[in-house]
Amino acid sequence: MKLDDKVCYCFHISKRKIVNHLRIHRPRRASQLSECGGAGTGCGWCVPYLKRYFSEFEKTNAQNASEFTATDDEVITAEEYAQQRDKYIQDGKGTPPA
Repeated sequence: MKLDDKVCYCFHISKRKIVNHLRIHRPRRASQLSECGGAGTGCGWCVPYLKRYFSEFEKTNAQNASEFTATDDEVITAEEYAQQRDKYIQDGKGTPPA
């Protein structure tokens, strides 16, 4: 996924916004990423991705936080991500906000 691709479709939060939130606010827990526009509090699809980005951020040295970019271990396109999220919703695993 590229930086301008959406991670949280419920609240339209891009990967860039998540990365910048990590850099600037330096949350102590992955759950604090919800303070970034409500990311992860809708259907729940993006929570594993948010946890992965937080984990990667923790592995970087605090002094290098400004250089953090959040690489994706799995190469996934924005289209594949959206399709997988749609299937997740159709399978009844999450309900997007109204």
